[in-house]
Amino acid sequence: MSQDAKRLAAEAQLSALPLPDGEASWARDARARARTRLLEAGAPARRDEYWKYTNPASLTAPLVLAADAADAPGAPEVFAGIAQRAARFVNGQFREDLSDELAMEGVAASSLADALAQDISITREIFGVLEAAGQDKVDRPLASLNTAVAQHGLVLQVTGKATDAIHIRYDSIGDGASLVHHVVRVESGASLTLLESGHATNAVMEIDIAEGGTLHHVRVQTEATEPCVSHIFARLAGEAEFKTFTLSSDGALTRNEVVMAIEGDEATGHIAGAVLAKGESHIDNTVFVTHDAVNCESRQVFKNVLAGSAQAIFQGKIYVKEGAQKTDGYQISQAVLLNDGAEFLAKPELEIYADDVACSHGSTTGALDRTAMFYLQSRGVPKAEAEAMLIAAFADEAIEEIANEALADEIRTEVARWMASRG
Repeated sequence: MSQDAKRLAAEAQLSALPLPDGEASWARDARARARTRLLEAGAPARRDEYWKYTNPASLTAPLVLAADAADAPGAPEVFAGIAQRAARFVNGQFREDLSDELAMEGVAASSLADALAQDISITREIFGVLEAAGQDKVDRPLASLNTAVAQHGLVLQVTGKATDAIHIRYDSIGDGASLVHHVVRVESGASLTLLESGHATNAVMEIDIAEGGTLHHVRVQTEATEPCVSHIFARLAGEAEFKTFTLSSDGALTRNEVVMAIEGDEATGHIAGAVLAKGESHIDNTVFVTHDAVNCESRQVFKNVLAGSAQAIFQGKIYVKEGAQKTDGYQISQAVLLNDGAEFLAKPELEIYADDVACSHGSTTGALDRTAMFYLQSRGVPKAEAEAMLIAAFADEAIEEIANEALADEIRTEVARWMASRG
């Protein structure tokens, strides 16, 4: 696709979606800059380096937004055992009537629409700002599209140690697309656990963590019925900690991008995930970590279990800027293929401009260990149960990146449920 064709596709995407109104002048300016970024980059195309393994055509067609829905599915099963405040989005729209009171000691919450109508410094300093910074090395036009037009989302300011997790749940009724955009600010010394479940067609989350702040994020995506893309843009100050884990299983094309900028000394950022895919599922995890400070740690740990003709993609980069000494950057992506038709494609990258670092990456693909299978079956374990045990052990290295053991157990339950569903 030529650059002119990419621009025309981007223009078609913009023209199909309503532009927000009633917003503060700074928000209108941020939207305008996002539109400029989108048009300059054009819609993504297969020839783009970071889309070579995933055809973006189904994500670049003009969107028709889903209609309002009076009804909604019942309470979510996932994360049911975790103390939480639920934020419900139905067809991409925040449903306060279905949600819990999100504000609690140490957490202030508002809708994106309310925040963009006011001149609030926290929102102004983050909305569109981290997304724009995340375009520095790689164009991310679908994120720019979101910033340009998304009208629904949450703005969370965390000022203390939140006792309950906040659980953002996405539900869809009928046809149509949904766009959501969240802004999260974790103040110095504050902490929050943020959960997500379900899918939005196009989602962006901008996360700014001040010195000594902590955010743990766990997300479950199951059986997406339509193609979807998500972006997390995270910025870490000194001694900040950010840990994110995503479980993606089955469904339509799913693309998850995490762009993390470590800008303060002694900060820690972990990005992990597990993919469970069968049939014709296509799940793409693309990660870009920038180290721009001293004595910081990053980890990327991804495990993939694939059956049928499923495809999984992992693209992960560690970029160490000049002066970012004592960087500890680790990356591993591994796949188990349960039959010959499944496919795993990996593109690990290191780009390092500092000389006192410990950075490594690795990727492996293979079948289940036949010796281990034989051992279990020879001791009376049925084949399906033996297979489930080995897959659970394989996925657990990624799940162990979740600091909260109760949350890790919730993910292990989801893995077991997927294994059982294979029959």
